[in-house]
Amino acid sequence: MTGWHPVTLAAGLEPGTAEGTRLFGRELVVWRDESGQSHVWEDRCPHRGMRLSFGFVRGDRLACLYHGWQFDGAGQCRHIPSHPALTVPGTIRAPVEPSAERLGMVWTGAGPGLPPDEAAVPVRSLALRVPGERVFAALDVGKGMRSGTLVILQHGARRLAAAVQTLSETESTLHLAILGDAADHRGAGQAEISLWAEALRRTLEEA
Repeated sequence: MTGWHPVTLAAGLEPGTAEGTRLFGRELVVWRDESGQSHVWEDRCPHRGMRLSFGFVRGDRLACLYHGWQFDGAGQCRHIPSHPALTVPGTIRAPVEPSAERLGMVWTGAGPGLPPDEAAVPVRSLALRVPGERVFAALDVGKGMRSGTLVILQHGARRLAAAVQTLSETESTLHLAILGDAADHRGAGQAEISLWAEALRRTLEEA
């Protein structure tokens, strides 16, 4: 996988929580430790393969629901409840993915193309039963600016960040945020863009 891909809106990922998602068919867990740092990992405990998104966050660690193994922010296993005195070998690690927060979204990926660190007001994430490339076409990219999975659009007086997450060959998620931190972006601005997004969903899924 090359480039950077959005996996969730940052504002919806509360400290101490974890959620599962997909990217090109791969299962991922996105979680935020209690200090506020977000993480993106493969959604698989290295012990028995249980989904880590079913687990729970304790401080700066993500714990597997199955046997309670705890992993720190770097993916290293730090505690095995059935062997509390054990110094856990450094080879026991959860599969960690690169991640960053930009434009009010959590991203994962590699290489160049990470979006700029610009203020943004989150709007919503829109689940769509269509491939990602159809979403790009519906966004009328020719009138905006596309960089990888991100499109910058002008909607009236507002600049929008529209980022497409490809879940599978037939499903995608559109993450939306209003660029800038003006007071009128919140409330009425978010409602305006949310209504526009619903109309876009109907256009895509009824085509």
